[in-house]
Amino acid sequence: MDISLRIVIPSLLLFVVFIVDLGEGYNRCPESRCRADGPAIRFPFRLKDRQPDPHCGYPGFDLYCSHNNDTVLNLNTSVKAFVQSIDYKSRLIRVADPGNCFPWKIPGLNSSSPTFKVKNSQDYFNYVYALFNCTAPEIHEETYYRIDCLSSNSHPVYAFPSDATVDWYPIVSCTKMYSVSVQYTDDIKFSFLELTWSEPAECGLCEGKGKKCRFKNNSTEKKTECFNPDKGRLATISIVITVSTLGSFLLALVVYLLYYVYRYDKTEKENQARIEKFLEDYRALKPARYSYNDVKRITNQFIEKLGQGAYGTVFKGKLSNEIHVAVKILNSSKGNGEEFINEVGTMGMIHHVNVVRLVGFCADGFRRALVYEFLPNDSLEKFISSVDSNRFLGWKKLEGIALGIAKGIEYLHQGCDQRILHFDIKPHNILLDQNFNPKISDFGLAKLCAKDQSAVSMTTARGTMGYIAPEVFSRNFGSVSYKSDVYSFGILLLEMVGGRKNVDVTMENTNQIYFPEWIYNFLEEKEDLRFYVVDNGDAKIAKKLAIVGLWCIQWHPMDRPSMKIVVQMLEGEGDKLTMCPNPFASTAPTRTNASMPIRRLNQELEVIPESE
Repeated sequence: MDISLRIVIPSLLLFVVFIVDLGEGYNRCPESRCRADGPAIRFPFRLKDRQPDPHCGYPGFDLYCSHNNDTVLNLNTSVKAFVQSIDYKSRLIRVADPGNCFPWKIPGLNSSSPTFKVKNSQDYFNYVYALFNCTAPEIHEETYYRIDCLSSNSHPVYAFPSDATVDWYPIVSCTKMYSVSVQYTDDIKFSFLELTWSEPAECGLCEGKGKKCRFKNNSTEKKTECFNPDKGRLATISIVITVSTLGSFLLALVVYLLYYVYRYDKTEKENQARIEKFLEDYRALKPARYSYNDVKRITNQFIEKLGQGAYGTVFKGKLSNEIHVAVKILNSSKGNGEEFINEVGTMGMIHHVNVVRLVGFCADGFRRALVYEFLPNDSLEKFISSVDSNRFLGWKKLEGIALGIAKGIEYLHQGCDQRILHFDIKPHNILLDQNFNPKISDFGLAKLCAKDQSAVSMTTARGTMGYIAPEVFSRNFGSVSYKSDVYSFGILLLEMVGGRKNVDVTMENTNQIYFPEWIYNFLEEKEDLRFYVVDNGDAKIAKKLAIVGLWCIQWHPMDRPSMKIVVQMLEGEGDKLTMCPNPFASTAPTRTNASMPIRRLNQELEVIPESE
């Protein structure tokens, strides 16, 4: 756990640095505004106080924000204009004067400004006026105007139209200042100016294509280029969002890990104390205890993997040149040690030819392992789940395997001091030795109960879907007991008969039917089962296994035979077996007098029924 923290925390810091660097490197000249409703400022313009990088703007296009967050353009050293709007496509900027003194304030702008020119438009009437600074009393004539914004009490300023005659000008009392061009529309004078710019010309073309403009290759040699900001922006934003999400996740993970370390240490200490107490009571039993170093030596550093399940991974090992073993390394993150205690505690009491032998175990702190005898032919699942007839074992061999499994389960139910309920009988947990003798394995879900105990309590369902008895899901079908293992064994038998996995049945075709029910219908109609049947003897074995399997999967536990009866049925002649009631006629959790068939079966086999 400490290693995880040492990895996660530096990784989180690297992500934060990457986010910051990405945010700075994405665009050093992002579009900006002095205020939310102000004009958007981008290349060729730049806001000097917010975009200090000179690459952000073209020379002569500097703007800045006033103390009131107005966008300001310096037209010359003495005149400041407020920017109202910018049309980048048409290369047009509209400016206004706070004192409403345009255009009188800026004489000769077209000739004096290398960057901006007053727009000449056919929409306006353009007149040229001469401005005079006068000392005479106020003049009242319709042919000229007083310019209040430039006038003072002692020196009024007047504008005379260019087409006025000489005798209209107050030559004696006035001095000419300069001439300006004034635009009118419908005889109403505008209080703003529209200015155009010619360089850089490429930027207007870029805007016309829906793109943006910038210096080419980030140079300042006045060479510009078009680019599509959306493509890079979306990609970068996506990266930033992804990285930010990962960073947030890692931060949350660190917090969780800190809490988890505390809880894990506390829980693990409790689990270790619990296991150690169990092992102290277990010292007198035969399985050997190995250290984790012993386990690594036995498995040659876990070099050959045999399989993997929900609770751990199985590796091949050897105690000597002659003795091979299978070592199951339990996941430390799974469970609270119950699976380990179940395996060791249960299998340590078992000595039967049809149950896998526990050779030893390892309990080094949080490292736990189980050492079993090695069975070279893998599990029964490999031989009954495949449609490849080349792997078919033959009906005599299958009959012997079925009988061996039944005897193993009967031993678990009746042969030990306490009854052992496996709760996970399935082909995957039936291993085969070199002679194909079956051995029951994996007791991680097992429960112990007294032999006179008719039911066991369970808080949650145990087992594998497709093999779990109905009462394990709902107590309305009956109490959970050793009859739950009988149901799982019945499903296993039907799989052996059909050469297919029960859980593989699909409903792609509406005509398909539940596989065990399909077998029942065949038998009910007096037809032979056609599964790799070579001769009449094989047909009898297949029919016997099918009938026993159908007896075992009766919906209500009371209607199923005990494993003792199952063994007798498998050892007897198949043609003498009574056909079972239809287990699929109704799945409702109610019973009538359905136990009559099982009583009749007991009488035919001359078996005294066990108490339920």
